[in-house]
Amino acid sequence: MLGTRRIPKDAYWGVQTLRAKENFGVSLIPLSNYTTLVQALAMVKKACAMANQDLGHLDDEFAEAIIQACDEVVDGGLHDEFVVDMLQGGAGTSTNMNMNEVLASRANEILGHPRNSLGPVSANDHVNMAQSTNDVYPTAIKIAAIFGLSDLSSALEQLVLALDEKAREFEDLLKLGRTEMQDAVPITLGQEFSAWSGCLKRDLLRIGLAIDVLEKHNIGATAIGTSLNADPEYIKRGEKHLRDVTGLDGLTTAENLIDETQNSDEFVHASGLLRVLATNLSKICGDLILLSSGPIGGFHEITLPPVQPGSSIMPGKVNPVICEMVMQCAFQVIGHDGVISLAAQAGQLELNAYEPVIAYNFFQAVKLLRNSMPILTNKCIKGIEPNKEGLDVVHKSVGLVTALNPVIGYKAASRIAKKALDMKKPVREIVLEEGILDENYLDVLLSPERMTSAGIADHQHDPVALSREDEETKGD
Repeated sequence: MLGTRRIPKDAYWGVQTLRAKENFGVSLIPLSNYTTLVQALAMVKKACAMANQDLGHLDDEFAEAIIQACDEVVDGGLHDEFVVDMLQGGAGTSTNMNMNEVLASRANEILGHPRNSLGPVSANDHVNMAQSTNDVYPTAIKIAAIFGLSDLSSALEQLVLALDEKAREFEDLLKLGRTEMQDAVPITLGQEFSAWSGCLKRDLLRIGLAIDVLEKHNIGATAIGTSLNADPEYIKRGEKHLRDVTGLDGLTTAENLIDETQNSDEFVHASGLLRVLATNLSKICGDLILLSSGPIGGFHEITLPPVQPGSSIMPGKVNPVICEMVMQCAFQVIGHDGVISLAAQAGQLELNAYEPVIAYNFFQAVKLLRNSMPILTNKCIKGIEPNKEGLDVVHKSVGLVTALNPVIGYKAASRIAKKALDMKKPVREIVLEEGILDENYLDVLLSPERMTSAGIADHQHDPVALSREDEETKGD
């Protein structure tokens, strides 16, 4: 219908792949760059071939040749043959046909026929039997996404462990807390690290939720979810073989295949959770940049590991380049999420034609997060050291006056805070000069160590209890 074309003799792909190469050279990023997606597509094709063989719809000889070809691709073979651009029209048809043509060509070669011969194994009639791009492509994306998210979880777990280790290492190091970039009440450096770890632990749970959602697939839906040309038993067998081939026991055929074929909200959900992770990573790195600022004119409460010179003109300058790199990755991930949301809502009626750009952006986001976190863990977090001089400003903080509120009232505490600032004197000295509180009781109230303990609220109104507890502490 479209005429004839010449295919290179040594190519495994065929004419549909050639036309896609010519039509869609936009991102210049071929399918072969996405190894996990290529392998996932081959896994889907293998499971479908096994299901069709079980039912006698696919000749044993053809089935075994196709299965062998699939195994070779899963094991890393023939990946250079997947040449179509990741961004393409046709809802992924070019990607599906690239795989079909390569597998058919290799199967024919296994059976003793010339490479890229048109038979006896056909790309459409045999490799694509009982399938459509519209069930194969989204299923393969989901499987690849699950593999990618599992790798991402492993990288995130290592980052959390490193933060927890620093939280334990710094648990007794007092520092000044800050709210809205102004001095606040004391906190420990370990508590700050534990807070960063805490939000990332929630991200680990979120990634698990994303995987759960992506485990629903639509193999057997064929073109629009009505399962045209698919044996009902094929759907059941396809589900079983897909679990066996991928090792993903949670893969389940969706209850409503029409819904599953036309809607892409599962990718929006998963991408949104990646956006949350990116947001948390960016916030943590921004905090690290602030706390390490200086060394003279900034906070300089911590020192980040120096990894490279920071300036081409200023000798000795070292910049927080790892944190800056991670933040840029986070910005990009948030952008990818925006594209995925737009593409999901642009789908029309029975099919979303824009899943190629969903896949492209989702896998880019996973790659950026997965690659950046080990660098952050190993080249930054593990080597952070405290700067005792920078931390000691906590003892000069006017924020300590907050602990006096329950005893002398907010108004009196405000007056003391203002006087301390104006006279550049510690809060303790002002209170003692005015004879407002007994020195021992005041020292208990203004103890930064006590203020970072959750138990202070139990005794803060009881000077007797506070004094007694202080005496007992001294006795120890």
